[in-house]
Amino acid sequence: MYHSGSVTQQGAGSATGLLDSRGQDSEAILYQRCTWCGTAMYHRLLCPVCRGSELRTERAEGTGTVRHSTVVHRNTPAARNVSLVEMAEGFVVRGRVMGPPIGIHSGDRVRLSTAKDPVRGEPVFQLLDEPYRAWS
Repeated sequence: MYHSGSVTQQGAGSATGLLDSRGQDSEAILYQRCTWCGTAMYHRLLCPVCRGSELRTERAEGTGTVRHSTVVHRNTPAARNVSLVEMAEGFVVRGRVMGPPIGIHSGDRVRLSTAKDPVRGEPVFQLLDEPYRAWS
């Protein structure tokens, strides 16, 4: 981008490669989409597919599927889960799913509860389906 003596503002969707959170809902996950190949990604500077730097910021609808979940006992008073969630838009984000840590499995559908946990700063999800639906 060339400047002709005046300061120019870059809006959402510009080639900055950074997430632009201006005017967006604070309870939503913001992600980037490459303007060249259309790949969705979370917190990247370059597209992992085409290495393009023109990334536009978009807002995720908030639903996804658990791809992997593990129980962590370290640095916490109680066991908690850490999950990789594939969002409906096609990117993967690390977060926590509310519920019993051993009751969260790959393939479970989840919805965003809050975009930032106040303690860990990661997204928190809730299960869409009952965890023990087959037992009733």
